[in-house]
Amino acid sequence: MDSLGGGNHTAVTGFILLGLTHDPVLRVILFTTILSIYLVTISGNLSAIILIRISPQLHHPMYFFLSHLALADIGYSSSVTPNMLVNFLVERNTISYLGCGVQLGSVVFFGSSECFLLAAMAYDRFVAICNPLLYSTKMCTRVCVRLLAVTYVGGVLNASSFTICFSFLFFCGPNQVNHFFCDFAPLVKLSCSDSSIPAAVPSFTSGSIIVVTVCVIAVSYVYILITILKMHSTEGRHKAFSTCTSHLTAVTLFYGTITFIYVMPKSSYSTDQNKVVSVFYLVVAPMLNPLIYSLRNSEMKGALKRELSRKVFS
Repeated sequence: MDSLGGGNHTAVTGFILLGLTHDPVLRVILFTTILSIYLVTISGNLSAIILIRISPQLHHPMYFFLSHLALADIGYSSSVTPNMLVNFLVERNTISYLGCGVQLGSVVFFGSSECFLLAAMAYDRFVAICNPLLYSTKMCTRVCVRLLAVTYVGGVLNASSFTICFSFLFFCGPNQVNHFFCDFAPLVKLSCSDSSIPAAVPSFTSGSIIVVTVCVIAVSYVYILITILKMHSTEGRHKAFSTCTSHLTAVTLFYGTITFIYVMPKSSYSTDQNKVVSVFYLVVAPMLNPLIYSLRNSEMKGALKRELSRKVFS
């Protein structure tokens, strides 16, 4: 903390992350568990990306977006997990002011990108099921690239709103963040300057992204459900719905935890509960996505079997 000239106030140049627990036994258990989850996350998502790239039968828009979802999951988890693991090994985990801003922006960027990717994947399923004859036209390479551009531009803009507003916050008191990463809400509480506008702008941008993407997903699945119900063949219904189950599961996991953290009234849950849910959507959920798509998707399982067979007999 650096002294300000002419006064007794100090400017915070770094923060102390309090982490999940101070119990030494629990810290060892959590370190081992979270390290294992992180290794599975990296290997699982990298495997999904490689499988999609090398398997010609997976060169479709749905898997194009899925490969970028896997990439976002790697970045999402890597933004906080390595630092969290360090927190279990040291008595006091400090992070610089710049490092805190970079971590905050990174989490928001990959989280926002995941919202857009899940919405793009819902739109892809809508076109595939409701307009199958126009699928190749409506989901051509040009459209997919544009949707991906919107994804990353939206992520950059939302991350910028958080980091810029973070830079306008002034810290002159306690520098202990009651979390395992630089989340925006605890940082706003530590600020000793007027935080009304810096707190409102990120809430508006992130809230807008969540509302827009949820609406796209909801409308897409309403039309998908109507189309499936109009099908006369039971087998056709099952086949159409089975192509959506993996995506629906991923959407439920991601938006369910986001709703708990950012939509429910803060008075309805404690800080410790907030930390537990944050661990789930930042650490556990990125591990589950490749498992969900590989276990519940026949095309992914088929491609994996073919690649393994090709390796064995080559």
